[in-house]
Amino acid sequence: MTRRAWWLVGLNILVPGSAQMLAGNRKLGRFGVGATFTLWAVIVLGVVLYFVWPTGVYTIATTSITLWVVAAVLLFYAVLWVILTLDTLRLTRIVKTLPSARAAIAGLATVAMVLFAGGAGYAAYLATTAGSFVGDVFSAAPPEPPVDGRYNIMLLGADAGPDREGLRPDSITVVSIDAATGEATMIGLPRNLEYVPFAPGPLADKYPNGYGADDGCEVDVCYLNSVYTEVELMSPDMYPNAIADGSQPGIEAMRDAVSGVTGLTIQYYVLIEMQGFIDLVDSLGGVDVTVENAVPIHTDETFTEVSEWIGPGVVHLDGWHALWYARSRHDTTDYDRMERQHQLQEAILEQSNPANVLSKFQAVAAAGARLVETDIPQSTLGLFVELATKTKELPITRIELTPAMDVDPEYPDYDYIHQLVADATVVATPEE
Repeated sequence: MTRRAWWLVGLNILVPGSAQMLAGNRKLGRFGVGATFTLWAVIVLGVVLYFVWPTGVYTIATTSITLWVVAAVLLFYAVLWVILTLDTLRLTRIVKTLPSARAAIAGLATVAMVLFAGGAGYAAYLATTAGSFVGDVFSAAPPEPPVDGRYNIMLLGADAGPDREGLRPDSITVVSIDAATGEATMIGLPRNLEYVPFAPGPLADKYPNGYGADDGCEVDVCYLNSVYTEVELMSPDMYPNAIADGSQPGIEAMRDAVSGVTGLTIQYYVLIEMQGFIDLVDSLGGVDVTVENAVPIHTDETFTEVSEWIGPGVVHLDGWHALWYARSRHDTTDYDRMERQHQLQEAILEQSNPANVLSKFQAVAAAGARLVETDIPQSTLGLFVELATKTKELPITRIELTPAMDVDPEYPDYDYIHQLVADATVVATPEE
């Protein structure tokens, strides 16, 4: 009876349902074995597809409906493994086994049940969390095709505060990604660019010679980042379909402005709320950066009193300190801030490995839902995940449209800027 018990428990671990087929309810056993073989077949098929058609696997794994289906299936298997294990323990007739073996037999069966059923339950929990995140953040709109072989995404780091009316983008970046290789170019745009040209549309009609070039604009200063505020607060009717399309009038105005500055077609945007940025960094356990020159944290709104300094040297930053590192204005320039912001972006990308994201997945997903607003559709997530795996293996080209690259924000030469961007985003052609 002891050997029989060990065999039944072992079979239940190797092929759930087989113990019932040998010594119990064969109908339940056939159902358990069939479910087990089905799961194995799905796993093998998934592995094969991953190597043959990875984009399809990524797409399936990043669709909210699919994630909820996966969660339901995993919960089914968790319950099935609990039922089969408890029934297997009944079949062992453990009271008829050797007293010295009873605890080990029951312990092995229990540990296996906790590992299998508990693992499936936890995976279902992750799938539901991911499904909620994908559904809350990403749109159901149809995907946009690449333009000239590239996807161009506008990243806006926005901040709303008591010292300003509405929300104003303080960090403006375009990430241009080669649709075939994943090679990425990051283009940093100073928020104080003047006389901004616009892509064809309502703002180009209103400001044909550049933003504020003729008779000024409707806000205090006619900078690039003022475009959002003007349209969102003063002229939202310029973009009447923005909200229905999953965007905002101010966002669409910034899209036209950034496209006019860079000469690129902007397919998608990502708006990052800087206060939510704190939660994201904290959820990842902080971020490490190398600080060349100490950066102050201020105690007042005039940015003159300093409470503490960040750096110099390698510093581990929590969310609050990371936000200060990105925003500090004391004895610094907008171009220094741009450099620090891009440094943080790259550090977070490099340090967001699967281990720390999975271990804190709920917090990361919750922070992301509060942090990010975007019009990237769910149907393109698989493609972008695949491209991201390629991008991470390649050096990122960075262009800062600052005086260091002979760009004068007060009197910018936009033909020159267009050429800079074009040279940096040429899609490489295969060698003959």
